[in-house]
Amino acid sequence: MTYVIFEVKSENSGKINKLIKDDLVSRQSILTRDSNSLNVKGDYSYVKIEGSKEGIKRAKELAKEHELKKLNKKKAEEINEKIEEQEDSAASGMGMIFD
Repeated sequence: MTYVIFEVKSENSGKINKLIKDDLVSRQSILTRDSNSLNVKGDYSYVKIEGSKEGIKRAKELAKEHELKKLNKKKAEEINEKIEEQEDSAASGMGMIFD
């Protein structure tokens, strides 16, 4: 699946709702993470939208309209890796609970 990650300054986090309330975008997989939880410097939220090409295209259009920063490929891969590590860690923790 295709994905895109946006970086949003914490003081502008209300703009995230404008992005994810769109009908097409809301049907995609959406993850939001705080920079502190990902051990990334700065005061940001990261929004990862994963799904169809049409959904990603619409998210990019809305992000541009609301002045949200789309991460370049290298930075997006770094953030995505951190998000996946966090997800894997949470999943393995849940597995321990049910053992």
